[in-house]
Amino acid sequence: MKAITYSAYGSPDALEYGERPEPKLGPDSVLVKVRAASVNPVDWKILGGHLDPVLDAVFPVVPGWDVAGVVEKAGAAVTEYVPGDEVIGYVREDLVSRGTFAEYVAAPVRTLARKPANVGFEEAAGLPLAGLTAYQALTRHLAVRPGDKVLVHAAAGGVGSLAVQIARSLGAEVIGTASERNHDYLRSLGATPVAYGEGLADRVRAIAPGGVDAVLDLVGGEALQGSPELLAKDGRLASVADGAVKELGGDYLFVRPDTADLTALSVLVERGELKIEVAAVHPLEKAADAFRESIGGHTRGKIVISVA
Repeated sequence: MKAITYSAYGSPDALEYGERPEPKLGPDSVLVKVRAASVNPVDWKILGGHLDPVLDAVFPVVPGWDVAGVVEKAGAAVTEYVPGDEVIGYVREDLVSRGTFAEYVAAPVRTLARKPANVGFEEAAGLPLAGLTAYQALTRHLAVRPGDKVLVHAAAGGVGSLAVQIARSLGAEVIGTASERNHDYLRSLGATPVAYGEGLADRVRAIAPGGVDAVLDLVGGEALQGSPELLAKDGRLASVADGAVKELGGDYLFVRPDTADLTALSVLVERGELKIEVAAVHPLEKAADAFRESIGGHTRGKIVISVA
């Protein structure tokens, strides 16, 4: 099969396009014919060796954790799926080796859910990791309830744009930080946009005089450090970008594969309550370009790799 690989940590220049053996199929997995995958910041952070302290890498590595595709074969113990089923998945395992930037991936069933029927594979591929991150942060770590005021830092990005919509589906009022060029986009998602940077606290207080009930930080650094002063009494804080959130009394989140959560997201997409913005689509052989675009930052929505 055709796949993207790298044989040592490095930059996107280390990515190679070529032939790899089709992955072996374990009893609790299905072989997915990949139609599309998406690039997340964690992919190039792994490539750069930044997660080596917590995740073993078996080289050559096929990168990628997001997938949308069609079940080709089912493992001996699998009853959830049959060949021909369309699925999405956050295919993270306990080590880094056989990812989704390939024509086929052997995906444990615990990482999969059925693909939303009303969107194509490229759009669906942008949902798993980003959607699960937003969903788990808002429902588990921040316990967002109807009527809450929620602030999302970097609200126009891949995770942020989904977080805005999910928070709205939970009945919350949403304020989102973004550059001026993305303010109309955030309004279209149902959020009140504010510019980030100096004076942010005053801008947020003008909208929520008593402070916000929850802050979801997707940036870290100064944005995170300034977040506690934006909270109402008993407000909640969570970050997916900076472990220093624990020192501020908040929760740090590393997203987990979860079929039930992924299914809930799929349902929101089918109801029209959740839309995935696709910023760019690159063919598999141009995966390095997709990595570079992601590294550059300031992308609105998701960067997708087409494998069809």
